[in-house]
Amino acid sequence: MKYILIATVGTLLLYLVYRSYRYVNLAEGLDKKIENGAIILDVRTAEEYATGHIDGSINISLGEIRKRYIELDPSKTYITTCSHGLRSVKAENLLKERGFKNVYNGGAWADLEKIIKKK
Repeated sequence: MKYILIATVGTLLLYLVYRSYRYVNLAEGLDKKIENGAIILDVRTAEEYATGHIDGSINISLGEIRKRYIELDPSKTYITTCSHGLRSVKAENLLKERGFKNVYNGGAWADLEKIIKKK
């Protein structure tokens, strides 16, 4: 019982940190980057992408990004997204390691889609 309580509290804290991170990203102008033509890079699998995605987004799964990053233009701005935000952080870091300067984590695609639709 004790471990279940600890796991529940840990999950809740992780969720709160994630939500706070999303607000910080928006404060830093993620919505403006989208307005200015940032490319949305969805790093979920093709199967996940097929169940729903942001119109106009590019789908390169995290598992393929190490090979396929050469298809992307390092001079462009990219916003990575996935189902919850964890894979998109990994993709953001991977692209930055490969010389991409303008890459930002957009978190969960459903949240990012809401931001886009507000505009």
